Amino acid sequence: MTAQESARSLIPRAARDFGSRVHDVPPDGWDAPTPCTEWCVRDLLNHLVGEHLWAPHLLRGETVEQVGDRYDGDVLGAEPVAAWDAAIAASLAAWEETPDDAMVHLSFGDTSVDEYAEQMLTDLAVHAWDLARGAGLEARLDPDVVRHVWGYASVRVPEWQGSSMLAPPVRTQSDDLQDQLIALVGRHP
Repeated sequence: MTAQESARSLIPRAARDFGSRVHDVPPDGWDAPTPCTEWCVRDLLNHLVGEHLWAPHLLRGETVEQVGDRYDGDVLGAEPVAAWDAAIAASLAAWEETPDDAMVHLSFGDTSVDEYAEQMLTDLAVHAWDLARGAGLEARLDPDVVRHVWGYASVRVPEWQGSSMLAPPVRTQSDDLQDQLIALVGRHP
């Protein structure tokens, strides 16, 4: 990873990594359970598509109230892969257009676009692993993304404990950074 790689610059790579797995989900894999115990593969994808449908609105400065409930429920329809492709294309375009000094209005308050990028990158990386495990696909993540997310998550996860965002960290004896990251966010590598 170079010093110039920010979460914003890594989001397209993480999106491609996640998207390649979406395209590889076997026809009988959509109902398979994932490491996110309440979600099957389709539910997990629905979560990510919803996040990326929200992103253009939030990056334009809209509030949670302005976006409202338009993305509640099933946002995948009959074509989950096409729903992902459309949502991520709009999200990536919005990331490209958003100025570096933008503020984003999230449910917990206003935050910098950089902090929002860190959260979105973390979501993409961790859920790429979840999707791969659930659908029986290759679970190795982009090492640059893993290093970056580890740097962010190792500081933030202790702050998030007790919230509904993550399961408690699990122990691992692995020296592999990806395994350590996955354990940190409450999954068994």
